[in-house]
Amino acid sequence: MNKYLISVLLLSLFSLRALFHSGLPPTHDGEYHVIRFYEFFKTLSSGVLYPRWALDLNQGMGAPLFNYVYPLPNYFSSLLHFLGVSFVDSFKANFIAAGVLGSVFMYFFSRIYFREIGAVVSSIFYTFAPYKFLDVYIRGSVGEVWALGFFPALFWALTRLMEKGNTAYLSLSAVFLAMIIFSHNILAVMIFIFSAFYSLFYLISFRKEKIYFVKVLSSYLLGLSLSAVFWIPAILEKKYVRGLDIFDFRSNFPEVYQLLIPSWGSGFSSGSLSGQMSLQVGVANLLVVFLSFLVLIKLRKKIKREILFFAVSFLVVLFLMTKKSLFLWESVPLLSYFQFPWRLLSLEIFITAFLAGFLWRVMAKSKIKGRVKTFIFVLFLVLPVLLTLGYSRPAYYHERQDHYYTTKANFISGTNSPGNSFNTIWAGKINKQSEKFEILSGEGKINYKEKKGNLYELYSQSPNGLKIRAAIMYFPGWKLYLDGTEVKIIPDSNGQILFETPSGKNSLTLRLENTPIQFFSLILSLVSGALVITLFLRLDYTIIKRRLL
Repeated sequence: MNKYLISVLLLSLFSLRALFHSGLPPTHDGEYHVIRFYEFFKTLSSGVLYPRWALDLNQGMGAPLFNYVYPLPNYFSSLLHFLGVSFVDSFKANFIAAGVLGSVFMYFFSRIYFREIGAVVSSIFYTFAPYKFLDVYIRGSVGEVWALGFFPALFWALTRLMEKGNTAYLSLSAVFLAMIIFSHNILAVMIFIFSAFYSLFYLISFRKEKIYFVKVLSSYLLGLSLSAVFWIPAILEKKYVRGLDIFDFRSNFPEVYQLLIPSWGSGFSSGSLSGQMSLQVGVANLLVVFLSFLVLIKLRKKIKREILFFAVSFLVVLFLMTKKSLFLWESVPLLSYFQFPWRLLSLEIFITAFLAGFLWRVMAKSKIKGRVKTFIFVLFLVLPVLLTLGYSRPAYYHERQDHYYTTKANFISGTNSPGNSFNTIWAGKINKQSEKFEILSGEGKINYKEKKGNLYELYSQSPNGLKIRAAIMYFPGWKLYLDGTEVKIIPDSNGQILFETPSGKNSLTLRLENTPIQFFSLILSLVSGALVITLFLRLDYTIIKRRLL
């Protein structure tokens, strides 16, 4: 490991030093995630390898939360909890792992263009961008930080693929794209579009042969196939839940001064301006953009085309974050999916970090020498750090353990989302029931055993049959079987599962199965995963090791 990479690692850990403190930082989403980790681990531990159902939510009636919420942070936390780490600490560990990942791969990606020192500069600007600290210490958006971690990894792999066409990079590009999708579905769409424009620009600019277009396209298709188990059901089964569109992008455009002027608050973006969270691009980042444009104007044709792509991209993305672009948000359906226009800051911090490496490289090749050059280099290293030190820690910590959240009704009685999002469309008034299975009509008795979180064995006895209501939310995939024959179930007026049993003694099985859409997407991901593993086993990775180290 070279000294430059070591410096990147150390600076990344320094930026996240506050996460090594005990307790949970107070964030918008942090407590939601602690419960999600708990619910995901509980289902995973029962033997369900890809959880879709949160057992204890909705007054114990469950909710299809994980059918729609990105799984990667949950798997990571489950692994840590299996090793003895609390869910509170695993929340912070997610940020640490994702943050280091992003810093390291920003270095690798930028090194393709700007060599070691320029890559260190880019990594520092990416690591100490105000928006990243906002995601960690104010929003607590663990999925977004993971996506930002894999963002430069995808660009590194794609660029290497377009340089040489090596199949190893095709596999890595696919894996990194899948990881972004598993990290955060909304940012995945944003990064997918931006990377597609970058790839197309690169291939056309360098007049690459058709085989390179085919390989890049193949990497995208393979990445989408790998992550199909998540995104296909999330899209096609969206009609079964409600509350996913509770945020109106029209009320979340930042004012131009909010993007330009430094500030720091802990409120929401649509609240009072005095307490709103910061939506700044960053003073150091903006300075880099300004100087980059001056250099571009002065050098003109001597500048690589890729630099021009990033410079123009900065202006386009900046425009899309302002109210002047409202007509586009209203006419391009995919834009409204982003929910918050300021979310495009995720692209801006990547773009400005890249331009920082470019600017240093230009100055390093200039006639500036001696102490002046050293001073400029130190300035590049220190400025983004000094200007964001105040943002790199929370205001305080909640000194609470896991059980504080997992035993509190206000954390677990709903659907674990603002406005009870992800509740089924059949859900009505929800009251906690004392019995999991309640006889509504008929004489007899019923017993049950909970085998897994999504599997119940029922035993009923009645002279004339029973009408039974389960304290489980109805959702496509729940199936009831009597001696191997499916028994019809329906939702009652409150969305709970309703069914009838025949007379006599009966043994029934109620379980949550994959819907046809979920089954298809699972098979697609498994086949794609097998293909990627096969490619990994057959490929020679000597070239990658050389380029990394």
